[in-house]
Amino acid sequence: MSPDRNRRKKLGRPAATNIALALAVMLVVGAAVLAASPAPAQETVALTMGSWRTDDIRQMNALFSAFNRVHPDIRVTFDPTPAPEYNEVLDAQLEGGSAPDLFYLRSFGTSRRLYEKGYLAPLADLPGIQNQFTAATRAPWSTDDGRPYGVPFIATSHGVYYNQDAFKRLGLDIPSTWEAFLETAEKIKAAGLIPLANASGDGWTINEIVFFNLAPNFIGGREGRMAYLKGERCFNDGRMISAFGALRDLAPYLPKNQTLLRYTDSLQLFLQGKAVMWLGGSWDIPFFEASRPAFEWSVFAPPPPAGQPPFITFHLDAGMGLNAASPRKKAAKTFLAWMTTPEFGALLGNELPGFFPLHKNVPKLVNAHAQAFLALNQGRGTDVRLAWEKLRDGEPDGYMLTQNAAVAVVNGTMTPGQAADSLQHGLEQWFEPARKCSRP
Repeated sequence: MSPDRNRRKKLGRPAATNIALALAVMLVVGAAVLAASPAPAQETVALTMGSWRTDDIRQMNALFSAFNRVHPDIRVTFDPTPAPEYNEVLDAQLEGGSAPDLFYLRSFGTSRRLYEKGYLAPLADLPGIQNQFTAATRAPWSTDDGRPYGVPFIATSHGVYYNQDAFKRLGLDIPSTWEAFLETAEKIKAAGLIPLANASGDGWTINEIVFFNLAPNFIGGREGRMAYLKGERCFNDGRMISAFGALRDLAPYLPKNQTLLRYTDSLQLFLQGKAVMWLGGSWDIPFFEASRPAFEWSVFAPPPPAGQPPFITFHLDAGMGLNAASPRKKAAKTFLAWMTTPEFGALLGNELPGFFPLHKNVPKLVNAHAQAFLALNQGRGTDVRLAWEKLRDGEPDGYMLTQNAAVAVVNGTMTPGQAADSLQHGLEQWFEPARKCSRP
């Protein structure tokens, strides 16, 4: 064997050992360096949410914070638009490609049109949407065959706010019939106070929080409303005339110069104790609580005529939709799936008192005024606002027809019969059931 070969043989094993040791050291040192290095930052997805509720920024941010504790990689920014401008602004955003990732959906036809134009992503496969909500609560944001395009979000209730201190001072009981309600209003007027703070300076308030508040008791709740939608009744039948008649009954008990008073003026009349009652909605609870009036107040349900079953307007008001053009659909669906959970329902009901979650399992509410409103549903049939389903899908719009007629009745320029006739004649121009309805 040559000397060189013999030398290599002697050196081979120790050299290999040294190399292996060096590699092992390098691996250990490398692992230590990696362990000491900060982990790469998790990418945050930023979502925007459109809404018509400019008063709810603080409360919605509280909901978003709860979501972030579970999903720290997704941030949601609340970007509301004033309610009167919301539909127009959202339409322009969707057409221009600048709409939010998520946005509030009005119920029934308004959101249906957005879906039919391709602006809303279908949500049939969203976890929780099928088993956390009933078919009835999904319906305002679903196709006719039940395919959802919005997550049921909030309901609002209608009722009568009243000054409890004034009721006690005047010896008044909560009226259980419409006739007793009018007697109560007469006693308040005789005492030198304004019975009802409502006014027609903002026409929508007479329509939404007075006429739609009272109508279910006069037309027979949901079953009665569906009879009109099916053409089994004409919109100028005796029941509808009686509903407009209730507005005529109230007119003497509204404030003087009520045609000049706006929504905020009416609220102040009640909060200042000048008016004893206010037909309104549960969405005003936070405002009333923040105003801290110098009297105790609560709510009762508008009563039906004597001998008639009681109903109340519990309106399925808002859903949440996903922009079909959003590049962040995965993160947006994660948020929407969280909205279907009972945990979200409880947070919503308690962060936003007066806005009620639509989940099957109704959460416990800690706000006493919200509980009082929700309790009005017990023992009464519930239904959505009269003009919302189908009647807003053509021209002339059923909502504007009822609003114009309601304001005219309150102000004495139409009789209840003329108001019902105007509704029937307007709808029969395009609404097939009104064209073919059964005459009384």
